Amino acid sequence: MKILAIDDQQLILISVEKRLTEEGFQVKTASSGQLGMDQYDTYQPDLVIVDINMPDMSGLEVVKHIRIHRKSKTPILVMSGNTNENIIGDGFELGIDDYMKKPVSLDEVVARVTRILGPTAKPEVVKKGNNTQMLQKYCVGVVIPCYNEEDRLSSTEFQDFAHKNLGYHLCFVNDGSTDGTLEVLEQLRKGNEDTISIYNCEKNGGKAEAVRQGVLHLSQDSQFDYIGYLDADLSTDFRDFDELVQTIENSEFKIVSGSRISRMGADITKESARKIISMTINLIIQKILGMPFKDTQCGAKIMDREIVSNMFNKKFITRWLFDVEVFMRMRKFYGKENVQQLICEQPLKRWIHADGSKLSMKDSVKIVGQLAQIAMHYN
Repeated sequence: MKILAIDDQQLILISVEKRLTEEGFQVKTASSGQLGMDQYDTYQPDLVIVDINMPDMSGLEVVKHIRIHRKSKTPILVMSGNTNENIIGDGFELGIDDYMKKPVSLDEVVARVTRILGPTAKPEVVKKGNNTQMLQKYCVGVVIPCYNEEDRLSSTEFQDFAHKNLGYHLCFVNDGSTDGTLEVLEQLRKGNEDTISIYNCEKNGGKAEAVRQGVLHLSQDSQFDYIGYLDADLSTDFRDFDELVQTIENSEFKIVSGSRISRMGADITKESARKIISMTINLIIQKILGMPFKDTQCGAKIMDREIVSNMFNKKFITRWLFDVEVFMRMRKFYGKENVQQLICEQPLKRWIHADGSKLSMKDSVKIVGQLAQIAMHYN
């Protein structure tokens, strides 16, 4: 049985193609509606799987071409993050056979395909427990800056997350590490080349530049709806980061930033001395920003891709306080009154201070001077 999968996001296509091929189906993919229709005529599939939201030709237009222009009864299965009931209704009126709402597991995709086409001969696949792979609603690129992280990188956690959450792409930026970080990253990427990449900087430029380079690198790939960054020590839990993504998906915010502010039920641990210094710095930052954000420096943020070019096009003037600079650039670009409606500060449920922080107490003193630089530069 032949299946044609049409989606403008390669991360989704690769995952669907791999799983359905393992199930014994013949699969071809197309990264746009027009390419899909060109493939349709020559491939003559037994089933078409199509996304709704594509830039050149929407999924519904593909359905129209198949049902009205080609007058074909080829089964059509829509798989989309679009949950608009009117759109779904239009799809069924045009003659689609099924509609799957993302996020959706690959197990469910297989079940629905099998319901339409029937089972096909396939090799026995050993299924492992708790190994469900989910196709996400949107594609998300995550920058993870690394400097001498050889002993702190949790390869298993990163690999497990990338394997189970299809639609996420992890881009590790090696910031001129002098230990074995690059070798660890290369080992981590083996077997995960579609979902994990490495951007290697030969010289150390600091966290600000590492994140900036990584963000700009990911922004060249049009499949990413959102781009974010996360600390390599995973002091922010992946579950929390995914909740930041869910918030931006369902809002008009341009940035959703994690916040390590304690709240009921949260698992937040810090050293008391560091906490006092952090609170003092945050008060200064609030004064400079003129906005009541309580924790700009949390290393977990997700952004709408449209702001990347304006917020990351120029180098930051500090090595560590680029988060403050991003907010200052946002304020300058959108205006002080509007910007507070575009940035969301979301408390984390879990955050643990990791040993081996690159920021020393001496650096904390320097931060005050750097904040003065920021104030003068952006005001």
